[in-house]
Amino acid sequence: MASYSRTGTHKTSRTSGPAIAGLVCGIVGIFLLPIVLGPLAIVFGAVALRQTGSLMAKWDIGLGVLDLVLMILMFAVAAGNGGGFSWHIG
Repeated sequence: MASYSRTGTHKTSRTSGPAIAGLVCGIVGIFLLPIVLGPLAIVFGAVALRQTGSLMAKWDIGLGVLDLVLMILMFAVAAGNGGGFSWHIG
């Protein structure tokens, strides 16, 4: 007689913790501390890409690179303005 078990199928999520952490670091890094959060997004994205190969991991790396490019652009603008940013309204 055949025995049957009542095991359900478990769906595994392809989204990993490092992918979510990298996405958060990349998005927040656009607005705050891109010098720290940009490289963290790249590292978390590389770890997640190695683990799952998900699209979110590729977005992490892209956002990390965007953070670093924006940071370099801000430094270049600040250097061209005598070392600081100034906003003149009116």
